[in-house]
Amino acid sequence: MRLRRVWVGLLMAGMAVGLAACSAAGSPADAIQGYLQALVAKDEVAAANLSCSDWEAQARAEALSFDAVQVRLDAVSCQAPDVSGDLATVTCEGKILANYGAEDQEIDLSGRAYQAVRQNGEWLMCGYK
Repeated sequence: MRLRRVWVGLLMAGMAVGLAACSAAGSPADAIQGYLQALVAKDEVAAANLSCSDWEAQARAEALSFDAVQVRLDAVSCQAPDVSGDLATVTCEGKILANYGAEDQEIDLSGRAYQAVRQNGEWLMCGYK
């Protein structure tokens, strides 16, 4: 039974990373949503790959910060209301739900504005505004 849970967990993480990688080029909003998916999948490599070079170290740290908790996205949708050339500000609705054993914590995503940049034809996470 435990092996099955591990297998399902790995499969879900792999699917999230695959979807994140596919969505990064589409739009600034897709790039940020893919980055968030990589974070909750606890995939520091995917989070770094979905980030601009200036943000890679922070992306790895953010992904690792969820390492000891159960975490998932809840009703997340992102929009890019401000796009100017290769820069975009992205806002998201929804939450990251983290479970710390007996305690649940909600991280409201609407309190942040994300900075996305287009590099080599791909939109990438590049920090917060």
